[in-house]
Amino acid sequence: MLAVLSVEIRKLNRSLAAVLAVAAPSLIAVFGFFMLLRGKAAQPWEMWMLSAIGIWAFFMLPMSVTALTALVAHMEHGPKSWDHLRSLPLPRWRLYAAKAVMVLAVVAIMSVLTLALTWGAVMLAATIKPDLTPTGPFELGRYAATMGKVFLAAILMVSIQLWIALRFASFVPGLVVGIGGTFFSVVATSAKQGVFFPWQMPVNMLAAEAWRVNTALGLGCGLGLFVLALATAHLSRREVL
Repeated sequence: MLAVLSVEIRKLNRSLAAVLAVAAPSLIAVFGFFMLLRGKAAQPWEMWMLSAIGIWAFFMLPMSVTALTALVAHMEHGPKSWDHLRSLPLPRWRLYAAKAVMVLAVVAIMSVLTLALTWGAVMLAATIKPDLTPTGPFELGRYAATMGKVFLAAILMVSIQLWIALRFASFVPGLVVGIGGTFFSVVATSAKQGVFFPWQMPVNMLAAEAWRVNTALGLGCGLGLFVLALATAHLSRREVL
């Protein structure tokens, strides 16, 4: 399994995954930078950091997952290398499990970068306008814990997107599902049923009601891992269309 993971890492290094991993969190940081410069009064750290997490969970995370899964799948679909990979003398499930691990690892890195780059952007903006320096304590543990929950709640969404992206040689089905999921998540953001919608589960980690947080986290993580295992078993037994 380690050998397969090593190969996947080298493939990602030769792809645009690194660009995507930096670009998406950077956009959130740039937004925070200019928002602080436009401010009239100093705001607490909580507002800046939780706003960044909210933007990540609500919009940038679903779109990044859509792009990332399409990119990872296209590395094999594009050169039509599945026949070669599936003929190697190793269990097929390892091929798909390795890709799932890599996708989740990149999403985790992007989550960390969102926090780090937002902090850096706010500090830079505060250097330019010292009177707008954020107030209150910088509760890194709290922000990291919230972002960790967002990541866990997103596993179901990642699993669905990766399953579709790997199942079909065309990138269109994955893009349609990803864009459609994000669209309905945005237009139905206040719906109570959103806690059961995979694309809304991550942003529910910022909800005030404990039941929403616990329900979305349990479904997103627990059901997500189950779907990921189901997808791995299914893909290892089927041919790509």
